[in-house]
Amino acid sequence: MATALENLESQLEMFTENVRQIRIIVSDFQPQGQNVLNQKIQSLVHGLQEIDKLKSQVQEVHVPLEVFEYIDQGRNPQLYTKDCIEKALTKNEQVKGKIDAYRKFKAHLLVELNAAFPNEITKYRAIRGDERSRKLVKKYFEFVKLHLQ
Repeated sequence: MATALENLESQLEMFTENVRQIRIIVSDFQPQGQNVLNQKIQSLVHGLQEIDKLKSQVQEVHVPLEVFEYIDQGRNPQLYTKDCIEKALTKNEQVKGKIDAYRKFKAHLLVELNAAFPNEITKYRAIRGDERSRKLVKKYFEFVKLHLQ
């Protein structure tokens, strides 16, 4: 069974095809084609009625306004999704960089604090979990060693 969106999409495609056919008939109108034109217009009206009936089934569908801007600009709306994913990846890389910077800062801070306040840092490591702090400091030294060579 087709979903409400698939039904709406099908109706919109049929409506678009009817409009295309009416455009062809009207562009080279002949008096003997009046009956065909009338049938197509009736089909168009019926299609609009069907689309109107389907609107209640798709009330919960939210389309970002930017998608309509893409369409108005003659761009493919699927490019909106691609652009959103690219922006998300860029933002993800920025956030990852910040997280890495904070981790390096924390490790460096622990090293400096350990030099200045060894007793307090020993207590901190005991409370916080010695293994975790040790790994962080080890990563920091590996980073420093890698970048100083």
